[in-house]
Amino acid sequence: MAEFKSSAIDCNVVEAVQTQAFDVVVIGGGPAGMAAALAAHKAGARVAIVEREQHLGGILRQCIHPGFGLSHFKQELTGPEYAQRFIDQVHATDIALFLDSMVIGIDSGEPTEDTAVHTVTLMSPAGMLQLTGRAIVLAMGCRERTRSEIKIPGSRPAGVFTAGLAQRYINIENLKPGSRAVILGSGDIGLIMARRCTLEGISVEGVYELMPYANGLRCNVKNCLDDFGIPLHLSTTVTRVIGHDRVEAVEVSQVDERLAPISGTERIVPCDTLLLSVGLIPENELSVAAGVELDPRTRGAVVDQSLQTGVPGVFACGNVLHVHDLADNVTTESERAGAAAAAYALVCGAVADAGAAGANCQLKVSPAGNAGYALPARITAVALTKLNFRVRRPVDAACVRILADGKELFVGKVRPFKPSVMESFPLPAKVIKQALDLGASEIVLSVDSIEEA
Repeated sequence: MAEFKSSAIDCNVVEAVQTQAFDVVVIGGGPAGMAAALAAHKAGARVAIVEREQHLGGILRQCIHPGFGLSHFKQELTGPEYAQRFIDQVHATDIALFLDSMVIGIDSGEPTEDTAVHTVTLMSPAGMLQLTGRAIVLAMGCRERTRSEIKIPGSRPAGVFTAGLAQRYINIENLKPGSRAVILGSGDIGLIMARRCTLEGISVEGVYELMPYANGLRCNVKNCLDDFGIPLHLSTTVTRVIGHDRVEAVEVSQVDERLAPISGTERIVPCDTLLLSVGLIPENELSVAAGVELDPRTRGAVVDQSLQTGVPGVFACGNVLHVHDLADNVTTESERAGAAAAAYALVCGAVADAGAAGANCQLKVSPAGNAGYALPARITAVALTKLNFRVRRPVDAACVRILADGKELFVGKVRPFKPSVMESFPLPAKVIKQALDLGASEIVLSVDSIEEA
């Protein structure tokens, strides 16, 4: 009997994983990641960007329509133009780039004087790498909700796409997803794809929206639907996909005030393509694995006014934190996160605004009334704080109210609010101090119509 020989490789010898040290590691190379990295670099930090694609730019590479840069650059740019400005700025620095690299884990250890706190493990073309940094910025963006997540009945033929996938096929891959399309959902990407498909010779039979109002920006409804004669059907949804090998038609039905299909209103719309624009979900799988608490309303991280999560040294910004409607807003928010992460890293754990008076305060921020969410979800310093929120339904005349222990501390101006627009509200430091003086542990941001107020 032949003897078994030991392997030529000693199983007890494990090759060490290459490790590189930085002050700030940014995960994601889209508009949020680049803005955060540039802000951190400007503050004097050693910065690395990890991006799973082969190029920087994120989703903006396929957004060839104009409308970007109006507030940040004071001129109208396309998505690739907007991204390229930041790509050029990144390349002009010594920010380390790890492209075509997938992060597979974030480990946080106890902070010490000489070693980094967080370890980011990634797979790259060079193999497994580990990047260490005192601060991490999560900027992974978001993904589209799929057919299975909204549970559309019917067969499973080819021809059902998310709107973003169809956008990539057309704008980057030069592929035609179909010839006759129905679009479900009136989010901004669905509206933009209605126009794009029309320009590419794809007939758009209509846009069908479950809610009694459009979920996209009003300018997109006008520019993408009204100007091209594409009908928008409100309070209507797709209730069945018809087809065997390829989509042949969809069944649409009107819905009642409870958003349930109304029997007897069904009709068949012939088409060969169904595009879904039914919402975005922050890509927070890495966040959860790192121990970051998520807000069930935004499905993003729970952060304070410096955009730091509950895990010390881990910050979040952009669409991974909450879904934005404008890339310019993503940039502004991410610059705040990058600067705060650099301040944390460079002074070994002191948050950017920790020197503010009353920095040890702890106030929870909760939405009420028509407010769908409030961000940040907690306030840890008595300082001017920027609150972001969205309303759950459109209202023509409403005001923002700040309450603590049932006492009204602030009332804003009466104006209209729409769910498609992310609102920003500056919360004065004196209001935070008033809440603390009352002994409150929570402040409430409420958006109420003038009748309710």
